[in-house]
Amino acid sequence: MRIGELAAQAGMSKDTIRFYEKIGLVAGRRLANGYRDFPPETVTWLHYVRTAQTLGFSLAEISQHFAELGEAPDTAEALSALFREKIQVIDARMAELAALRADLEARVGTGCPLRATGRAG
Repeated sequence: MRIGELAAQAGMSKDTIRFYEKIGLVAGRRLANGYRDFPPETVTWLHYVRTAQTLGFSLAEISQHFAELGEAPDTAEALSALFREKIQVIDARMAELAALRADLEARVGTGCPLRATGRAG
């Protein structure tokens, strides 16, 4: 399928698909006339990419994990493991943000919010 049809079916722009092709997330072959031709399963893959991005995975993580998932004997279990790892990353980031918020809150009204509050950090 050509890039315009793929873009319409996947609900994204041709530029996005070209970018994904450039970074290796999708692969199409070139026809004799120079047009890109993508296999039909690329639509499903692009929906997966969008969903993974919505769940907080970067394009680099998606690319890396796709190869791992392809080799996994149980894809569902492998995905669950990835989700558990991502939850741990999110929890750690939330803790960091909570500490940052508390530090900022302690500096409010000090006259110089850049001055250390005397707390060990």
